[in-house]
Amino acid sequence: MTPSPAWARALRALTLLAIDPEGLRGLTLRARAGPVRQAFDTALGRLPGPARRIHPDLSDTQLFGGADIAATLAAGHLIHSAGLADNPARLILTMAERTPPALAARLAQLLDQSPDHTLFLFDEGIDAEETAPQTLCERLALHVTLDDIRHDAAPALMPAAADLAEARARLGGVTHTPEDIATLTALAASFGIDSLRAPWLALRAARALAASEAHPQVTQDDLREAAELVYPARATQLPQDPEPEQPDSPPEPEDQSQSETPDIPDDLLIAAVAALLPPALLDQLAQRGATRRAAGSGAGARRKAHQRGRPLPARQGAPDGRGRIDLIATLRAAAPWQPLRRRARPDAPGVIIHAADIHLKRYEDRADRLVIFAVDASGSSALARLAEAKGAVELLLAEAYSRRDQVALIAFRGMGADLILPPTRALVQAKRRLGSLPGGGGTPLAAALGAALTLARQSEAHGLSPTLALLTDARANITLDGRGDRAEAAKDTSTMARLWRAQGLPAIVIDISARPGPEPAHLAAEMNARHLPLPRADARRISTAVTSALGV
Repeated sequence: MTPSPAWARALRALTLLAIDPEGLRGLTLRARAGPVRQAFDTALGRLPGPARRIHPDLSDTQLFGGADIAATLAAGHLIHSAGLADNPARLILTMAERTPPALAARLAQLLDQSPDHTLFLFDEGIDAEETAPQTLCERLALHVTLDDIRHDAAPALMPAAADLAEARARLGGVTHTPEDIATLTALAASFGIDSLRAPWLALRAARALAASEAHPQVTQDDLREAAELVYPARATQLPQDPEPEQPDSPPEPEDQSQSETPDIPDDLLIAAVAALLPPALLDQLAQRGATRRAAGSGAGARRKAHQRGRPLPARQGAPDGRGRIDLIATLRAAAPWQPLRRRARPDAPGVIIHAADIHLKRYEDRADRLVIFAVDASGSSALARLAEAKGAVELLLAEAYSRRDQVALIAFRGMGADLILPPTRALVQAKRRLGSLPGGGGTPLAAALGAALTLARQSEAHGLSPTLALLTDARANITLDGRGDRAEAAKDTSTMARLWRAQGLPAIVIDISARPGPEPAHLAAEMNARHLPLPRADARRISTAVTSALGV
């Protein structure tokens, strides 16, 4: 079967990295584990030089070297172990989308300081939010996506080792013109790429392409193919059409000294790069920016920590540069063995400690909690429900300063749901935003669940622990597309409820109708949420119910 175009670009990228690894620095691969990824891995193994696989939990000691605790204890004097940074290699980072910011910063420092290292990021993210750190992707010239490729359309073919060696020998003699630099720079600007590293990497890719084709000088085809490999993953906008010339304006006298340098990139170059832009580019841009994670120590989901939080019992382990040694637990583990060890080593001074005795301190941190209020603002009693929700939100916000909780408010009525109050713990801002809320109209319950689910996913990406408090009578009559069809609205609501259940997030459905019916209980069961009928609940009762039900 003929190789797919995406696979051909992937092999072309590997060829360029074999020719100029110092200039291109590495590659980002976006692909799930499977036969196609395995075929790429096989082709990657044919590149010259040693390769080392690393993982997102790589410690500073493993990367930069440090004290070898086991060897030091056995020898009785300090022994240093070498790290990955000491030996130039091709570093292959699997599950790159899970790389913590600290490791990303250290790998970026390693790439900046050591030209002999190259980095390959294997990004296995499921959706657009799960991506490799941009601080690393921005330093690597090439980006390859292998989605929707059949395994039989991905043969692991690479140029012969002798051909790659000849291309590397020709690389130093390849020349380029100032016009080539101007073309690549203008092309990057047209796609909203503001980093000067991108056109420089594209120029290095063009020179490697010229060397592979035995061109003494970079050609237009080399520039085009280099731009196709380097720019699409970095684009932040679609190219704008040039403004039409004014017919009444007199023609500018041509400056012969500048006529040879193009003011804008060629249309064919723009079209070639635009054809390879990732789908839904503008939607991805909103999620691409680096997200700031919450500091923690709140009342949300538990997560492991190394330096702060609630102390946990020490665990046996080797120091990795992040955890701290628990001296008391280490001595307690070594004490019963001292008579035996003293007979084996009578001349050893002090307490004899082995590597198996070392225990590390552990802490438990908690993420900040986000309580999402989704309030039914439809019907004749909308004003009363919104007033109750407003009071409950303000009561919870009053306690947020000590609990580090955040609160958001979604009101749904008419044809859709609106985020009235974004996540906040600022009481003054909340009162200002809650001053006047609209009411009346239909009950778009499915849209409310969709808005709450979107906000919950966004808050999780920012390190928060979301919970949902849904105040409604669950009598949906507006579909997701805004039609007044009660039967279809019930189906849409059931679908969104199962999506919430699939996320495994806590929720409570508060039935605030005057006469509680079976709909809220059925909705709570589909969401795997707690059902709480409060037909005449005031703000304080709602706040107390949410606090006790969700553990806020």
